[in-house]
Amino acid sequence: MNKIIFIVLFYLTTGTASVFAQVKTEGVLVGKDALKSKDIDPLTPAKAAFFSAVLPGLGQAYNKKYWKIPLVYGALGTSIYFYVDNNKKYHQYRDAYKSRLEGYVTDDLAFLDNNRLIAGQKFYQRNRDLSALVTIAFYALNIIDANVDAALIQFNVDENLSVRPVLYPNDVTFKTNVGLTLNYSF
Repeated sequence: MNKIIFIVLFYLTTGTASVFAQVKTEGVLVGKDALKSKDIDPLTPAKAAFFSAVLPGLGQAYNKKYWKIPLVYGALGTSIYFYVDNNKKYHQYRDAYKSRLEGYVTDDLAFLDNNRLIAGQKFYQRNRDLSALVTIAFYALNIIDANVDAALIQFNVDENLSVRPVLYPNDVTFKTNVGLTLNYSF
C-alpha cells in the first residue's frame, strides 16, 4: 500500500508540472555557413569561354592566367605548322603523280615510281587530316580550359581547408611512411 501511495503522489506532482525544453522565438534564422563573398559572378565562365573562342588565349588573359597563353599559342601554332607542311607535301606528291600520268617527269620526285607516289599521297593526306583534328582539339581544349578555370577561380581556397603531404615514422618498423593529412578548421 505504501508503494501505491508513493506512485500516485509521484504522478500527481510530476504530471501537473509544465516542462518546456525549448523556447519558441519568432524571427529569421541565418546560417553561419552562408557565403559571405559577393564577388561571385555566375556568367564569368561563359565570358571566359566566349573570349577564348573569339581569340585563343583571350579567355586565359581574362582569368589572369597569363602563363597559359604561350602554351595555347605553342600548341595551336605547332599543329597548324604540321597541317601546312603535310598539306604542301601532299600536293607535291599529287602534282608529281598527275604530271607523270600526263607523260611529264618532275625533277624533285623523279626517283620514285607510281606506287611510291600514291603511297606518299596517302601518307601525307592522313597526316594532314590528323593535324587538322589535333588543331581542332587544341582549340576546343583552349575554350574548355578557360571555362573551367573561370569556374574554379570563384571557389574560396584558404588555409582552413587543406590537404598536405606528411612524413611520419612507423612505430613498429621505424621506417618513414608517406601520407596525406586533411585539415579543416572553423
